[in-house]
Amino acid sequence: MGKNELDCDCEVIHIEKVEKAKKSILDEEKLLLIADFYKAMSDSTRIKIINLLENNELCVCDISVILNMTKSAVSHQLKNLREMNLIKSRKQGKEVWYSLADEHVKEVFDISLEHIMEKNND
Repeated sequence: MGKNELDCDCEVIHIEKVEKAKKSILDEEKLLLIADFYKAMSDSTRIKIINLLENNELCVCDISVILNMTKSAVSHQLKNLREMNLIKSRKQGKEVWYSLADEHVKEVFDISLEHIMEKNND
């Protein structure tokens, strides 16, 4: 398909469609929160952590060993994920255990994986 085939050269504005689309767009605050969510998910280390926590509750030491990273580096990423409400933590004695914040995070991860696997099999 050439570039020209993708260009729209019509001069007609479809008022009904434009008005319907304008009414359906989210407010700026929600759009920014969604953008922040995807920023948090845009780092491969954070994605690895989400993948690990999908079916496991782990402490920073466990994650550090699995990812071969320093505890400091992992803690930094955990802080980012916690601030975005993607993971939660619970303290047990001196240990802090991390898990996904809720089922939505798992669903987004799983849907993303399913999407890329479908596209790679095409």
